[in-house]
Amino acid sequence: MEEKPEVIESERVYSGRVFGLRDDTLRMPDGTTLKRQVIEHPGAVAVLAFEEDGDVLLVQQYRHPAGEALLEVPAGTLEANEPPEACARRELEEEAGRRAGRLAPLGILRPSPGICDEIIWLFEATELETTPARPEPDEALTLVPLAFDEALARAADGRITDGKTIACLFRAAGRYGARSTSRV
Repeated sequence: MEEKPEVIESERVYSGRVFGLRDDTLRMPDGTTLKRQVIEHPGAVAVLAFEEDGDVLLVQQYRHPAGEALLEVPAGTLEANEPPEACARRELEEEAGRRAGRLAPLGILRPSPGICDEIIWLFEATELETTPARPEPDEALTLVPLAFDEALARAADGRITDGKTIACLFRAAGRYGARSTSRV
């Protein structure tokens, strides 16, 4: 791998509720300089939750930037100093009304590394216990259980378009094969 560029100047130009924006000036290994804008994000989690029968729990919610309701895994943004596993457990309870007896990592996802420093920690949740859902006041969620194979097919053919959901489904498929019922 090549030598990394050196950040010679960095200026925060925006701080919002969810993200920030900074302008960086980089000195490249060949001595040239260039500017890059970076969206700063605290990180997030996404949870692929398996019911005992092998169904996965997805949530449908309206996403304003997309202009439509999307089918997604339960997910959310890390709070200050919150470990990803704790956030995953919290989001699963809030959005799906489930407590995970077992939570296993499925790796990370960098959704837009060309412009954003966000990392999404992906998890698989099993041994679920039903609890009251506690969505945020601005979240109108509908819980949608789907057979794992059906969810995977929807991700493969484009009916599921959310990147973190697609990543979770395909990571789990790679780990267990296409049929979730053979592993639960």
